[in-house]
Amino acid sequence: MRTSITLSVLVLIWLAVGVTAAVQRGYFSTSEASCSSLGSTVATIFIGPLNYIGVNPAIECPDLPEPSE
Repeated sequence: MRTSITLSVLVLIWLAVGVTAAVQRGYFSTSEASCSSLGSTVATIFIGPLNYIGVNPAIECPDLPEPSE
């Protein structure tokens, strides 16, 4: 019981830090909604706190083939 309360508090703190990071980057200040902006906002909320502890996650895109003409 005590473990679940502690875990819940930690998750809420994690998400609050993520929302703070998204606000600092200005993700909530635009009125344009797109899948890209929504994806960036959600990723920042869930993964953003890692930047504050020094992990600095990065996603590398593989070399994609060029479209045919």
